[in-house]
This record gives sequence, structure tokens and C-alpha cells, in this order.
Amino acid sequence: MDLQVFDLAVARGGVPVLEGLNFSLAEGRALVLRGPNGSGKTTLLRTIAGLQPALEGRVEGAGERIAYAAHADGLKTALSVTENLSFWAQVFGKEDISAALQGFDLVDLAHRPAGSLSAGQKRRLGLARLMVTGRPVWVLDEPTVSLDAASVALFAEAVRGHLAAGGAALMATHIDLGLDEAELFDVGPYKAKPRVSAQDEAFL
Repeated sequence: MDLQVFDLAVARGGVPVLEGLNFSLAEGRALVLRGPNGSGKTTLLRTIAGLQPALEGRVEGAGERIAYAAHADGLKTALSVTENLSFWAQVFGKEDISAALQGFDLVDLAHRPAGSLSAGQKRRLGLARLMVTGRPVWVLDEPTVSLDAASVALFAEAVRGHLAAGGAALMATHIDLGLDEAELFDVGPYKAKPRVSAQDEAFL
């Protein structure tokens, strides 16, 4: 099932930021959102992930199919790398974490407490959680923050593997991931026009 967005409008703090959005994301495809800071990319991703309601329109093919990763790594600092991944695997009804450990070069860190990791290592661990969810649609907000070039390459390879297995990825990032197969979607043309309420009109 494709992820489909129909005439979607989204708001931040009650203020419309994007409107008239229509696009679809098929299995095996990646879509990268572009636009300046504050343009509404994060708000759009949060709406698609079901973390906030849409102002107008609808999203289909989302819900329980989505694994969402934002700026926070969502780690339990007292647990080891392995324990963190095992915890999230169990949440999603999975057991095997070996591919996630290998995919994000965490094997040598497997028994280290998450709280002792560097910022980049924590980010890799946070992203490795995606691989244990079993969910087909990854929705990612600036996923490569704190990653060096080698780690960005690891992330890109993980995305490629996910796409090859029939998954899909929707990402907001300013970093070139080297994913030539990814399509670009500029949110700029969908900036919401100021809306005048009936109460405001009374003063015009």
C-alpha cells in the first residue's frame, strides 16, 4: 500500500504553514523534503506520522505502518546498546537485532551503556531502532544530525536496504545522502496563505 497525501494542510501552534499538499510514496521509493528552516517540513512529518492532526485533507497508508525518528534519539541511557535495541525490538514484536548492530557499526559498542556514547554513536543507535521495528514506512526528520561522513554513508546504505526490501522512506534533510534514487519534493510552493477568520473580518 502506498503512502498517500490528499489536499493536506498542516499548522504549527494553530497557525497554518503548508496547504494543498498532494503526493504519494510507493514501496521501494524515497522522498526527500526540501525547504528553508521554518517552512513546515517537521510539522508535515509529524502530521503524517499521526503525532498531530491535519488542518485539512487526509493521509492514507500511514498509521501503524510508520516508524518515526525525529531529533531526539529516544535512548535509555542506563541500558547498553544491545539492551536498547532489544527493548525496541520487543516493543514491535521482533527479536533479532543483529542486522541493526551491523548496519550501523555498533557491534563493538554492543555492551556499552548508551549514556557513555558520543553524540554520533547515540545517533547511530537511535537510527538503528528503525531496523528492528519491522515497519515499512520510515518517516525521518533530519536523520543525519551529529553524523560524520562515514556514518552518513552507513545510514544511506540502511535506507537502500530498506527500499530494496519493499519499504519506503520520507525524509527531511539538508544533507546530501548520496541516494540518487531519492526524489525531491520542495514544500516552498505550498506555503499557506494567511487566513482571515469571520471575527477578523468584522474589524476590516
